[in-house]
Amino acid sequence: MTTDDPSLAGSTILPVQEGLVRLIERLEQMVVGQRTLLDRLVIALLAGGHVLIEGVPGLAKTRAVRALAQALDLPFRRIQFTPDLLPADLTGTQIYRPATGTFDVRPGPIVTSVLLADEINRAPAKVQSALLEAMQEGQITVGDETLVLPETFWVLATQNPIEHEGTYPLPEAQLDRFLMKLVVGYPDRDSELAMLELPSVTETTHSESWTGDEPSLFSPTDVLAFRRLTASIRVAPAIKAYVVDLVRATRDPAAYGLGLAPLLELGASPRATIALVRAARGHALLARRDYVTPHDVKTLARDVMRHRIMISYEADAEGLSADDILGRILDHIPVP
Repeated sequence: MTTDDPSLAGSTILPVQEGLVRLIERLEQMVVGQRTLLDRLVIALLAGGHVLIEGVPGLAKTRAVRALAQALDLPFRRIQFTPDLLPADLTGTQIYRPATGTFDVRPGPIVTSVLLADEINRAPAKVQSALLEAMQEGQITVGDETLVLPETFWVLATQNPIEHEGTYPLPEAQLDRFLMKLVVGYPDRDSELAMLELPSVTETTHSESWTGDEPSLFSPTDVLAFRRLTASIRVAPAIKAYVVDLVRATRDPAAYGLGLAPLLELGASPRATIALVRAARGHALLARRDYVTPHDVKTLARDVMRHRIMISYEADAEGLSADDILGRILDHIPVP
C-alpha cells in the first residue's frame, strides 16, 4: 500500500491487517530489539491515543518515533523539554504588525501530526498545562485565538526513570491523558549485535536519526481510516464486563476479595476503562482478528493502567510496583 492508495474506509479488514504487518516489518529494519515497543506504538496509533515512553537513554525511543512518522508520511516535530521552556515555545506566539495594528499568530512546533516530547518531565507546570489542552481538546490557545490541531495529532513523550534532578513529576491529570505508559528495557544480546549492522553504525555519518530511504507506506488519510476500522472491532458484553471489573478492582479491591487496599492510594479512572477497550481493539486488529479476546485485554492492562494508579508508601516499602499490584488483580479477576 502506498500513499497513492485511496481511503481505506470501505476496504475489508484483511488488506489493512496485511498493511500493518508490512509496517511492523519496516520498523523492525530500523529499530532492532524493541518489538514490544513497536507493537505498542502501532496499537496506540490505531486507537488514536498518546503514549508515554519510559526508559534510560540510548534505547532507540526517538528513532522508533521518527521511523513510524516517516512510514506514515506524517509531519514530525521534536521538542526538547527543559526547565526554562515557556508555553509560547510550545504553542506559538502573537506577532504585532505595525502596518495594520493587529496581531498575527505564529504557530509553534506543537502544530504538527507527530509530536515527540523528549524528557517531558523536565518542563514546568505552565508548559504541561499548554500540552494538556492539546492532548485532551485537540486544540491550543495563543492569546485570544484558538488553533485546531490536525486530526492526526499524536503525542509521544519520553522520560528518564533514573535521573530526577531538575524534573517535575507529571500531574495525575496529564498522566491520565496518555493511553499507555510503556517501560522500555535493554535489548537482548543477539539484537545488540544486529544493531552493529545498521547503516547508522556502518556509515561514516553516524546519523542516529537515519530512517532509511524507502517511500512512505501510508498516508495521513490511511491513518484516519485505520482508526475508524479499529473502532469497529467487536467487543463482546462479557469482555466489556471483564474490563470494568479490572479497572474497578483498582479502586475497591476489597469488593473483589483482594487484600490490596493498604497498597493502593488511588485507583484508575473511568478513562482507563475506555482506554483499555480502545487499546484491546488495536491489539486485536494487529493480531489479525475482528473481535477482542481476553488475551488482548490482559496483554495491555499493565500498559494502560500502570500510570493511572497510585501505590501507597506501604507498597513501596515492600518493594512492590504498580505492575506487581496489577499482576495480582489480573490473576484474581475471573477471565470470561
